[in-house]
Amino acid sequence: MQVAVIGANGGIGRELLPRLADAGHDPVGVVRDESQFEAVRDRGGEPRLGDLEGDFDAALDGADAVVFTAGSGGSTGADKTLMVDLWGARRVVDACVEAGIDRFVMISSIGAGDPLSGPEALRPYLVAKRCADDYLEQSSLDATILRPTRLTDAEGTGSVSLTVESLDGDTPEIPRADVAQAVVASLDIDRTVGETLTLTGGDTTIERVLRGDD
Repeated sequence: MQVAVIGANGGIGRELLPRLADAGHDPVGVVRDESQFEAVRDRGGEPRLGDLEGDFDAALDGADAVVFTAGSGGSTGADKTLMVDLWGARRVVDACVEAGIDRFVMISSIGAGDPLSGPEALRPYLVAKRCADDYLEQSSLDATILRPTRLTDAEGTGSVSLTVESLDGDTPEIPRADVAQAVVASLDIDRTVGETLTLTGGDTTIERVLRGDD
């Protein structure tokens, strides 16, 4: 499939592009600035410009699937969280419906299921993610929502676990590389369509977990 990755220059996006290429897909890296094009090409993707606060529809031309892994970043305020993590995500969902792109994988967050249970500083972000998730679920798209626990840049293990959501100090971690691999696996496993899955580090291979064989 041609897979458009929204947020291709982010932590998960950078891990995702080469894994999509290795799996035989045709990755498209959607970024906000042409200065990021070379990095997208280096990771096996076709770079395209797309601005979640402006124009991005052309970046989805020819796509068979879309992965939304964009984010406003921890250094921005609630205004950017609303415009990117919530409104940007909704606009991409609408664009996919309009263009007939049926397959959609959303990178959400642990805590999005119950935003008020999270730390006060994170609640606007978690509300944005929850509302974006709900909008996707209510659409006609074949959607998978992944809610990873605390993200790290550690080397991927190829194994994960499904956990109950928690945002306390003992929240387990998961490498971004394993979240990226879970995205690739989700695209090939029909069972994940319509599912919202919380992922953390574990001892069962990603494919087995997503197939329900763990």
